[in-house]
Amino acid sequence: MAPLHERLANARDRLVRAGIAPDEAALDAEVLARHVLDCDRATFLIRARDPLPSAFDRLFEDLVLRRLAREPVAYITGHKEFWGLEFDVTPAVLIPRPETELIVEEALSAMPARDAVRRIIDVGTGSGCLAVALAIEFPAATVLATDSSKAALEVASRNVLRHNLTTRVSLVHTNLLDGVPESAELIVSNPPYVPETDVPHLQPEVIRYEPRTALFAGADGLDVIRRLLTAAFAYLAKSGRLIVEFGLGQEDELRGASRDTGWTIDHIRRDLQGIPRVAVLRR
Repeated sequence: MAPLHERLANARDRLVRAGIAPDEAALDAEVLARHVLDCDRATFLIRARDPLPSAFDRLFEDLVLRRLAREPVAYITGHKEFWGLEFDVTPAVLIPRPETELIVEEALSAMPARDAVRRIIDVGTGSGCLAVALAIEFPAATVLATDSSKAALEVASRNVLRHNLTTRVSLVHTNLLDGVPESAELIVSNPPYVPETDVPHLQPEVIRYEPRTALFAGADGLDVIRRLLTAAFAYLAKSGRLIVEFGLGQEDELRGASRDTGWTIDHIRRDLQGIPRVAVLRR
């Protein structure tokens, strides 16, 4: 029986031939093996030379075949880390991405008196990753998280329960802020913002597997953000902040839409690639 490192190398090579970058392929192979063995990375490294369970090859091959079909690793394993926390994910929700953590960072920067924040609204919560992270960072706040997808809210509900926040995070099935009863000091959103014209350029992992309603927002990708800017104005406390994620090439249009709806942009945060990614707005 081949040692584990040979199995991983073989899986990596197959993934590379399927079009996955070598570094990503190597990491994917390891993550899938760790999922089969049900262990963290430290334990995995310690056990690397141990005999493998008899079912390992069959189970590992099943997962590798799914990845060869370009299914995202997070959907295969059923979980993803965000803000140092573990979240359940399914194809009903977008996979949490590192750039969305900028929203949490900007919220903490905009609201340094954490205990003074009593109400937060997360619009389009998906997996609930923002709602949960913000509830943890702002311990005196209650969080209302909305989504138009019942399937997404089922996933978010599991994550709220997982992090013991059922008394502080409530989930509402609605479109944006329709019917939300209260205002908030902080409103955040990672809305759909991918232009429909980008479809031919998206990776198979995205276009084949992630929910289209959570990705696309019209020809220029700003349809939902425009509606959110209009809707959120009445729900934000006077001294509060609206923090919104957006995409490549959308900054100028976002600035114009913000002015048209009465908002002032405090600043724009760039991601690690230097792309304008998060806008912090005030009334």
